[in-house]
Amino acid sequence: MVALVRPGARTMRAVVLDAPGPPEALAIRELPVPVPEPGEVLIEVRAFGLNRSELQTRFGLASHVVFPRVLGIEATGVVAAAPGGEFEVGQQVAAMMGGMGRTIDGGYAESTCVPASQVVPFTSDLDWATLGAVPEMLQTSYGSLTVGLDAQPGQSLLVRGGTSSVGMATTVLAKRLGMTVLATTRDPAKAPALTGVGVDHVIVDDGAVAGRVRELFPDGVDAVLELVGTPTLPDSLACVRVHGVLCFTGSLSNQWAVPDFYANTYLPRGVRLSAYFGDASDLPAAVLQEFLDAVAAGTATVPIACAYALEEIVEAHTAFEAGRSSGKFVVTT
Repeated sequence: MVALVRPGARTMRAVVLDAPGPPEALAIRELPVPVPEPGEVLIEVRAFGLNRSELQTRFGLASHVVFPRVLGIEATGVVAAAPGGEFEVGQQVAAMMGGMGRTIDGGYAESTCVPASQVVPFTSDLDWATLGAVPEMLQTSYGSLTVGLDAQPGQSLLVRGGTSSVGMATTVLAKRLGMTVLATTRDPAKAPALTGVGVDHVIVDDGAVAGRVRELFPDGVDAVLELVGTPTLPDSLACVRVHGVLCFTGSLSNQWAVPDFYANTYLPRGVRLSAYFGDASDLPAAVLQEFLDAVAAGTATVPIACAYALEEIVEAHTAFEAGRSSGKFVVTT
C-alpha cells in the first residue's frame, strides 16, 4: 500500500472558489486539514478528475452551493482516518457525489473529509493520474448503461456527445458488453479519438444526425445516451427505434429544461425517455475493481485528455472549459 504523506500535517493545500467567476477565480490556499467524525472518512487525495459539475459551479449555474467552497465532486487517494472503523488507514479509495464541492468541501485539495457511504475501496498499482480519472466517469457511464438504458449485449447504442469523458467511458463499457456503438462529435478531427476507444460509427454532429443514424439502422438504434442536453434531445429521440430508450444523463450545452413540454408532440410514438443521476452507491466496489483490473490487463482503457498538477488548476480549468481535447481531465496532488 502507498505510504501516507505529511503525517500529522495540520494544514493542506486546497483550491477555493469564493464566488462564481473565470478560471482565475480558483485560488490555492492553505486550509486546516479536516477532522473526521465517526461515520466520516478522511482521505489523502492523490488525484481528482474535472467534471462539468464544477464548471457549472464556477459559472454560477449550480444550485445549493455555499461559498467559499473547495470544489470537486470526486477524489481518489488513501484513507488517512476512519473513526468509525469502516476502512483501514492506507486503503486505496475513491469518493464521489453526496454534496461534494457544493454543500461540503470537495476533492480539489490534498485532503478531503466525506461520509463513509460515499467511499468505494479498491486495490490497484495503476498510476494515480489514471486512477483519479475513473470514479465519477465510471459511475456515470455504468449507471447510465445499467439503470438508465438497461443495455443488453448485442444492442446498438448512440452516444450523443461522444468525445466527452463520460461519452468515451460509455463506449469502452458498451464495447465490453458487445454492443455496436455510434458516437457523435462536432469536430471531425476528433474522430480518431472515438475510433480509438472502440466506436464503430463516428457521426459528425451538425445538430441533425437522425438521418445519418437511420441510414445505418433504418428502424433506429436500440438506445441513445444523451449527453449534450435539450438542444439535441428531439433529434436524438428521432434516432431511437420503437420500444427503444433514450437516457438523458448530461448537459454539455448547460441547457437542461424543455419549455412547455407536452409528451404527445415531443416524444416519437413508442420511444421511451428515461434519465440517470446517481451517486457512489451506483458504483459497486466489485465493478470498480473489475474495471481497474481490466485497465491493468490492457483489455479496457481510461480516456484521459490531459493531466495537470494541483498548482496548474487554473490552466486545467481553462483548457477544460475550451473543450478542445477529448476525454477526462485529471489533476494530481
